[in-house]
Amino acid sequence: MTSEIVLLNISGPDKPGLTSSLTCVLAEYGAKVLDIGQANIHDTLSLGILFEIQSKKKSAAVLKDLLFKAYELGITAKFTPISMGDYENWVGLQGKDRYIITILGEKLAAEQISEVTKVISDKNLNIDSIKRLTGRISLITKDEYPRASIQLSIRGKIDNKAEFTEKFMQISSDLDVDIAFQEDNIYRRNRRLVCFDMDSTLIQTEVIDELAELAGVGDEVRAITESAMQGEIDFKESFVRRMKLLKGLREDVLHDVAINLPITKGARRLIDTLKSYGFKTAILSGGFSYFGNYLKEELGMDYVYANELEIVDGVLTGGYLGEIVDGNKKAEYLKEIVEKEGIHINQTIAVGDGANDLAMLNLAGLGIAFHAKPKVKDNAQNSISSIGLDGVLYLLGYHDRHIDLLD
Repeated sequence: MTSEIVLLNISGPDKPGLTSSLTCVLAEYGAKVLDIGQANIHDTLSLGILFEIQSKKKSAAVLKDLLFKAYELGITAKFTPISMGDYENWVGLQGKDRYIITILGEKLAAEQISEVTKVISDKNLNIDSIKRLTGRISLITKDEYPRASIQLSIRGKIDNKAEFTEKFMQISSDLDVDIAFQEDNIYRRNRRLVCFDMDSTLIQTEVIDELAELAGVGDEVRAITESAMQGEIDFKESFVRRMKLLKGLREDVLHDVAINLPITKGARRLIDTLKSYGFKTAILSGGFSYFGNYLKEELGMDYVYANELEIVDGVLTGGYLGEIVDGNKKAEYLKEIVEKEGIHINQTIAVGDGANDLAMLNLAGLGIAFHAKPKVKDNAQNSISSIGLDGVLYLLGYHDRHIDLLD
């Protein structure tokens, strides 16, 4: 018995029961649904149903009944016959590699989306779906924290991923937008651990600089800190030099600094959401455990690994206890937590801003340079520079409705 394959495209005002009514007609004729998908933009529906129907006699009848039903519902129906060869070619595409591209910014303009999709088109890749991840934007009420994100699911063969991502980095720089590129695999959909640098990532300051200011050596320490963050001098060397300059600072000032730490925009929203969905969180910091432990309690995090200040008789000695937590040590601690939690390294995310974060950013399944120095952005897998720390949630594929539901 011969069969026909037909693509039904529906457009028009959305209303309850529409999909049910159309599939009921198909059911009457024993049609087999090969694919189905729909989108709703501003209460306007776009629905596609690819179906197979046995014999031309049946197909003529079902098309007539679908047209009548569409007229009753006040929608437009369009039919496209699909050849068996075209259908089988489409089926053959399902083995192709899949990727996720996430576009982030305070607002998204047509030019930004156009440039990203042009790169995709030039590489002969297919866009399977496009989803808006952020809530609807009011054109009247001003948003105190504007953010916009869309997610593109693409499919195809990418021969040179480095060249591909370099093009996105250039667009990001030229058009003030963040573009994240990830393989769409089982690990992306099953992340379990997120590790954060502390200073200038989880908080909007470098604690050692604040302590130096209180010790009267602010300019000297800030210069060393900046040089280390840029990767110009070894972190361990910079740490020892800065610690010596803090000698004599009283312990009681640490509490005052801790309770006034400026937590980064979006951090609480991010951590609260991660906790609600069962993620483990950790601070891996080249800063101090005193402040890391304060943030652990304040934000409800699970792990803290940082440097311990040496304090004698209530005064900082200018020394430290244990090993210095540098970039390599952060990566070691990431592996240690992975082993404790019994997960795969590809199920991890690392977020940081400095050169000493690169080892853990490149070890994690997803490394994110957050408002980072140019050298760090150029060497990290992905970056966020346009919005707050909760931008990480969009890279995980969460929609605002998944997040706001928890408030």
